[in-house]
Amino acid sequence: MNIFLNGIETEVQDGITYKELADQYQDEYSAEIVLAVEDYKLRELFRPVKDGAQISFETIMGNSGHKAYKRSAVMLMIKAFYDVVGREKVEKIKVEFSIGRAYYCTYKGDFELDDALMKSIKDRMSELVDEDITIEKISYDLDEALKKFHEAGFTDKENLLGYRRSSKVNMYKLDDFEDYYYGYMVPSTGYIKWFDIFAYDEGFMLVLPERQAPGEPLDDYEASPKLFETMKETTKWGEMLEVGTVGELNDVISKGGFSDLMLVQEALMEKKIADIAEDIVSTGGRKFIMIAGPSSSGKTSFSHRLSIELRAHGYKPHPIALDNYFIDREKTPLDENGNKNYECLEALNVELFNENMTDLLAGKRVELPTYNFITGKSEFKGNFMQLHPEDVLVIEGIHGLNDKLSYSLPPESKYKIYISALTTLNVDEHNRIPTTDVRLLRRMVRDFRTRGASAQRTLEMWASVRRGEDENIFPFQEQADVMFNSALIYELAALKQYAEPLLFSIKKGEPEYLEAQRLLKFLEYFLGVSTEGIPNNSLAREFVGGSVFPV
Repeated sequence: MNIFLNGIETEVQDGITYKELADQYQDEYSAEIVLAVEDYKLRELFRPVKDGAQISFETIMGNSGHKAYKRSAVMLMIKAFYDVVGREKVEKIKVEFSIGRAYYCTYKGDFELDDALMKSIKDRMSELVDEDITIEKISYDLDEALKKFHEAGFTDKENLLGYRRSSKVNMYKLDDFEDYYYGYMVPSTGYIKWFDIFAYDEGFMLVLPERQAPGEPLDDYEASPKLFETMKETTKWGEMLEVGTVGELNDVISKGGFSDLMLVQEALMEKKIADIAEDIVSTGGRKFIMIAGPSSSGKTSFSHRLSIELRAHGYKPHPIALDNYFIDREKTPLDENGNKNYECLEALNVELFNENMTDLLAGKRVELPTYNFITGKSEFKGNFMQLHPEDVLVIEGIHGLNDKLSYSLPPESKYKIYISALTTLNVDEHNRIPTTDVRLLRRMVRDFRTRGASAQRTLEMWASVRRGEDENIFPFQEQADVMFNSALIYELAALKQYAEPLLFSIKKGEPEYLEAQRLLKFLEYFLGVSTEGIPNNSLAREFVGGSVFPV
């Protein structure tokens, strides 16, 4: 039969599987092939090749391939726990949240977790990899799957899929262990070559390779302590609200408890912002409040809400957007693809920023620039400022934590805040919701509403945005005086109604189609809610509209 592999017509034998075909072409790829794309649909490698299909391959370095690797590694890890400890002694293994390239996991059971046990788990994982055991995909009727989850003690999955409309559930089987995973898997354990695992805090870390460098050593991993504590705090919020998984969120919504959940979440966030304001006041002498975080973290709404709290303490905060310090557009540096790189520090007039801030700190009257995004030039329109004892500057921009931006300012004059939407809500106990998915959906909804940007355009730009974050934001996050998690436990249920129509607009054949379909499948897990009752000062309003702030 004939197929079209990467656009080239190729004859292959009847009945050949994608794995067999991938083995023939593996040498042409720089990383291991883990999935196939058939007629704009992802396919696992165990499937037979279809006659006349348009086919390409996805490696571990691809977005979908890397996700498949990580969820397969989680299954491998849980299977190893059961083998070493004994299934009857393990009550629960939960993937809590990600810290960089690692998953932080917790456990319950009749066993003691220590370094010796972790070594045994790692050794068993390696044995399973060497055995190259097939990861089977089995389709069950919904009722049969729910029964299996109940018998296995996977009440979180039983709860999640109780809201499922489909009559079938695909489960995966590794030897004698069956589980449910959101998304595709690699064909066998032999593909899961790179991992590390060690005890950490009250649980353990499962370290997995970066997408860009899957073969790099993993033993140099270091957790980010401030980020870790921030994630733990938010996890405790979820435990207090009794919403740690999507199924539990759906329970609250279906029982009419959404309004109370939303108001308590907003109150927790308000208290956290108030605590940060009090800490700023207690330090004394901090004139520059530097706020930085990745795209769609809610920086603008947060800066306004923090300013209100500071005003309640007698301060007079003044917002300054670092975007006003862009150099003229024609002078903007180019990235490796020849496109203007607005994310790098060199895209800002760092010298002018330091001159202005130093003069303000000295008590001088300064005229601040305004960037004209239409002409691409900096303008001066009489925006004069002079700092008095009660004045503070709230400076927001992606480079806020980088001391190269504010090199001339004394360290004691700066208070640094890192903000990001760090979701700790899980699909279920074994399936994480990537933090980046929350920010991506936020940006998609906001940019369509405020700029008329299509979902396709947002997805097209996202890889470049992420690269800029990796280079200019994440390396400096641990230098912050405090971290603020802007993720709202209910927000994906609220974003659903706005995001789905935008994603459906992306059609087959467009490069962003696969990612749009993945996000649509993800949003199917959630019951949608109205945004009518969300307070107008909520960070959610920056994205869905209706904010009291100019965002």
